[in-house]
Amino acid sequence: MSSTPIKVKRLNSLEKGFMDSLLSSLSLPTADDEAIDAAVLKILAAVKSKGDEAVLGFTKQFDRLNVASVSELEIARKDLEQAYQALPTEQKNALDTAAQRVRAYHERQKIEAGCHSWEYEESDGTRLGQKVTALDRVGIYVPGGKAAYPSSVLMNAIPAKVAGVSKIIMVVPTPDGARNPLVLAAAYLAGVDRVFTIGGAQAVAALAYGTQTIPSVDKIVGPGNAYVAAAKRRVFGIVGIDMIAGPSEILVLCDGSSNPDWVAIDLFSQAEHDEQAQSILLCPDAAFIEKVQASIDRLLPEMPRAKVIEASLSNRALLIQVKDMTEACEIANAIAAEHLEICATDPRKWAEQIRHAGAIFMGNYTSESLGDYCAGPNHVLPTARTARFSSPLGVYDFIKRSSMIEVSEAGAQTLGAVASTLAHGEGLQAHARAAEMRLKK
Repeated sequence: MSSTPIKVKRLNSLEKGFMDSLLSSLSLPTADDEAIDAAVLKILAAVKSKGDEAVLGFTKQFDRLNVASVSELEIARKDLEQAYQALPTEQKNALDTAAQRVRAYHERQKIEAGCHSWEYEESDGTRLGQKVTALDRVGIYVPGGKAAYPSSVLMNAIPAKVAGVSKIIMVVPTPDGARNPLVLAAAYLAGVDRVFTIGGAQAVAALAYGTQTIPSVDKIVGPGNAYVAAAKRRVFGIVGIDMIAGPSEILVLCDGSSNPDWVAIDLFSQAEHDEQAQSILLCPDAAFIEKVQASIDRLLPEMPRAKVIEASLSNRALLIQVKDMTEACEIANAIAAEHLEICATDPRKWAEQIRHAGAIFMGNYTSESLGDYCAGPNHVLPTARTARFSSPLGVYDFIKRSSMIEVSEAGAQTLGAVASTLAHGEGLQAHARAAEMRLKK
């Protein structure tokens, strides 16, 4: 890390070309996209045609694990339980509490979000409704390179179990064979059925196509690196996916009444993920922005991941002075951030003006990190402005809906005439005849 203070890029909402500059800052470099996609296509094709053989080859190449069969890459359920039981008491209690809160939130979500079957009867006896069923088999991808993420295990597996998914297949890379006990313990606690120590595009391909050892799934969820994201994009349609996850983001709206150290460390909380993470502060108080900058300079050397944070802040962070908090909310809606903190004296007032955000954290005591681990709502969130049209991972991602239609004899007389007219208008005579044959002469 450099010895000079970090000067985060400043923007002022009153400057000419502000929005163009802002949106440009949100964009990620795309120079490597074609090379990544080409590499992923080769991996997908190899796994699709060669199955276990290809998985073993790529696992040896990328994770430096040389085994004779894919079955050697599976972690038995008893080993997951052993990892859980062997945890230090403090870690076990923390994992238990987090799992309990995540499960409680998603059980409530299942009720409140209408994730259940329903039907109603019309006056002529026609019955209409919707049948909700859980997916049969889901694959969850858990990152395992630069850091280990037991929280991702809980956030992906627990809502699937609450939804009623029968089988959960988890994949997690273990470079050089290093297995993280917390990740295995979380898999046990969340009820994961099978765990394979593979990662990358080859893991996505195995889950999508199936191999001689790894069963194919109906949907793949969970974040990963650029190769995982590209693979998920490519297999969509063969299987469902949750979303294409980009680098992590945090946007802090602050009225200047907060502790600047708290704001700085919250910006760090996303910057420490990787060098492409995005951290932004919107504040109308220029003096407070200066205080946050001073806190960044003072606190950064204390961080174990200081080099990653420095790179992220230098390349992708913004400190933006806005006219007022109303304008801050307007800009926040344009950014549509993954994590949005509102550090203000009346956070709910400003939350009412927010339309686009993955998760909204209200008040000075609600750090984004609490949402990452144990508050209860899911931390798998839309990134790269996709919060404009998508939602956090939830129970609703693990169910599907079938329309239920039972038309009575009386109903067929009314609906048949309507359908016949519309079908003739579309030039689909067989459709029309099928309705007309059920009409009384």
